[in-house]
Amino acid sequence: MGAFKKEEMVLKIVKYGEPVLEQPAEAVIEFDTPELHELIVNMWETMYAAKGVGLAAPQVGINKRISVIDISVGEDESKKIVIINPEITSSEGKQTGEEGCLSIPGFREPVIRANTVKVHAQNEKGEQIELDGEELLARAFQHEIDHLNGILFINHLSTLKRDIIRRKIKKLQKAGEWE
Repeated sequence: MGAFKKEEMVLKIVKYGEPVLEQPAEAVIEFDTPELHELIVNMWETMYAAKGVGLAAPQVGINKRISVIDISVGEDESKKIVIINPEITSSEGKQTGEEGCLSIPGFREPVIRANTVKVHAQNEKGEQIELDGEELLARAFQHEIDHLNGILFINHLSTLKRDIIRRKIKKLQKAGEWE
């Protein structure tokens, strides 16, 4: 690692209502840059500080196809995954599990997802990688890649449930409690 170590920083997580969360993110074309490395380090810090298992760049206001995932929540360094420009190439089975989102704090709902997925992506150096995920990791891949496509977990809920959550968020916004 050497002497070069920038200060790690927790970034501000943007909340539901910010346009960046509901638009497709742009592909990353420059890899292995100090800016990209710094962003990824800061995304890890932010995700761990918020006790999440995944974080997509749009959630910190950056419209790029970058996501960090660690289903061990910091317990196992080998479980840390960075995916850049990811695409799900295949999915199988079904699972239902409760999901929440760091950009929609306080709301958790059951969401149906594929039980196993294959993901094609790039790493920080721009190298092509293939990853397999099942159960919680598959769910995390799908949730984070949805973020990169401008889709939030509430888009997977029934219209009724989604409307109830939106109304509750509007009340919180009016009360100044959704900053």
